[in-house]
Amino acid sequence: MTIRVGPWSVRLAPRALAVSAALVVIACAVTVAAISTGEFTVPVPDIVSALFGQGTPVAELIVSKLRAPRVVTGLLVGAAFGVSGAIFQSLTRNPLGSPDFIGLTAGASTGGIVAVVAGGSALTIAGGALAGCVVTAALVYAMAFRGGVQGYRLVLVGIGANALLLAVNSYLLTRADINDAATAGSWLTGSLSGRGWDHAVPVALALAVLLPVCAFVARPMRMIEMGDDAAKAMGIRVEVVRAAAITVGVLLSGVATAAAGPVVFVALAAPQLARRLTRSPGVTMGASALMGAVLLTAADLAAQRVLAPTQLPVGVLTAAIGGTYLALLLRKDRR
Repeated sequence: MTIRVGPWSVRLAPRALAVSAALVVIACAVTVAAISTGEFTVPVPDIVSALFGQGTPVAELIVSKLRAPRVVTGLLVGAAFGVSGAIFQSLTRNPLGSPDFIGLTAGASTGGIVAVVAGGSALTIAGGALAGCVVTAALVYAMAFRGGVQGYRLVLVGIGANALLLAVNSYLLTRADINDAATAGSWLTGSLSGRGWDHAVPVALALAVLLPVCAFVARPMRMIEMGDDAAKAMGIRVEVVRAAAITVGVLLSGVATAAAGPVVFVALAAPQLARRLTRSPGVTMGASALMGAVLLTAADLAAQRVLAPTQLPVGVLTAAIGGTYLALLLRKDRR
């Protein structure tokens, strides 16, 4: 199905639209469940009243200052991880080509740990994570560049950088003060606990700026998936598109990690799950963003409720689910 508006046209797949609509409904249901349930139950009508400042003081405190910011941060961070993973899996043409495996998450972790050891504030830790992610991406890109960047070379260099950075992170933790090491260890798990609007707003602004760029390069990226030579023959400036896409993917991954810590496997699993549901020949940005948002918020809701009153960091649950998914993925590829 093609929609034309003046000189612009957009091709839409009915199945992808149906899957995206279903994911939106699931995200709304998870959002309502996360805000209304817990030690203090808030009925749905009271949630709406509290959001518009018409509820009781207790309901407004729970909804507007505690639960809603956490859920919104989870939706935005999950969407950012989903799009970032889709970008790198498309560029590398490899389902393992996600920020978790090519060193970006480990680089962000290094920046965050350095900030913690230096006694930085929460804002400094977020800045350190973003800077670590950007620096790591620049180094990986430079080392993988040989007259251009091929997907398999980017993955191989990224895996090597990831292993090196994990060793650096372990070394930094062993040399840190015990209190700093405990703080860094907690941050490294990845959590949405205590997240407020000051965490959600930067991620929302980053998505507002970067998603249009992502939409602009999505079509040429599809052509690059057919091979650099074929893309160049169709007039695509391969390295320009690739550099722009990598920049967007790195910034999304860095901002998401700065807000919630290095939550693993969302960027890996979301694009592949979305591709299988939509039956698309390649990863799709919109469905990947929605899938990432659903995965992270649903995992965070389960982390809060399954072992209540004990609450797990969401990173523990995503790691458990992602490890199972990775094992299934490797088993399928082996066949």
